[in-house]
Amino acid sequence: MRRIVPLTAVLLLAACGQKAELEPLAGHTLPPPPLGAKAQPDTEKLLELDPLAAPPRSVELRKRSEEREDDAFDLPPE
Repeated sequence: MRRIVPLTAVLLLAACGQKAELEPLAGHTLPPPPLGAKAQPDTEKLLELDPLAAPPRSVELRKRSEEREDDAFDLPPE
């Protein structure tokens, strides 16, 4: 019985995600279009991250251990 209550709480929290399209609040509008844009971007376009804001990860695994290069800024604590 003690396990059912936390499990139920987790399932209820997982089910409360929003599935509807995003829209501005009543009485508000989207921000003005960027300078030079021909059309107002929609909410999906406004939520896209700039490539510089989220660069792709480099997942290069090491095949074997390698010696570290000297680092002039790797100083012991004072």
